[in-house]
Amino acid sequence: MRTILLVEDDEGLRSGIAFSFQKDGCRVLHANTMHIALALFAKGGVDLILLDLSLPDGSGIDFCKRIRETSRVPIIMLTACDLETDEVQGLLSGADDYITKPFSLSVLRARVEVMFRRAEADNDTSIRCGRFRLDTDTCKLYQADTEIPISATEFRLLHYFMRHAGQVMTKEQILALWDKQGTFVDENTLPVNINRLRAKIENDPRKPAVIKTVHGLGYVWVKE
Repeated sequence: MRTILLVEDDEGLRSGIAFSFQKDGCRVLHANTMHIALALFAKGGVDLILLDLSLPDGSGIDFCKRIRETSRVPIIMLTACDLETDEVQGLLSGADDYITKPFSLSVLRARVEVMFRRAEADNDTSIRCGRFRLDTDTCKLYQADTEIPISATEFRLLHYFMRHAGQVMTKEQILALWDKQGTFVDENTLPVNINRLRAKIENDPRKPAVIKTVHGLGYVWVKE
């Protein structure tokens, strides 16, 4: 499910936009201040930001610059200002698109769809599962836009789990990953590596919620 962070202090407009995208199957996070928006974004999983230029506790320009320090998430700026200088400033701060109020919801939805397609085309070498993204070109794992250091073995495990998210993988199926490398493994190899991986990605490794043990069978990557 695509997740949109909607940063808009006009409650009526915010509700109308959210309702429209929720009908399209999107998850919409609401924020009416920069402070709330930054907190929501920090939790991860945001695929696109709709950002009002004027906020009660700051400027959309400043918010955009803050986001661009760590993320390339698509940003569409919404504003009542139709001055060319405002548009230029918004785009230079890192926004990907700019739309002036009042606007048609159908136009906004079309702009958002273009941004999603562009982002998905740019990330076609990545596997996404919930808040995690595995870049298969660079063998790197990200939670939101923060890299989580992983070893080559952990990458192979993640690649296998994320490609088969929601499916129970038997121990024999997973151990075949080592066989393909021509590497001898004993019965402790798999649980040791699973525990190392859990320590990096689970909120509480003692109570795993992402990679769960299916007793008597193997493991499953739980779809969020």
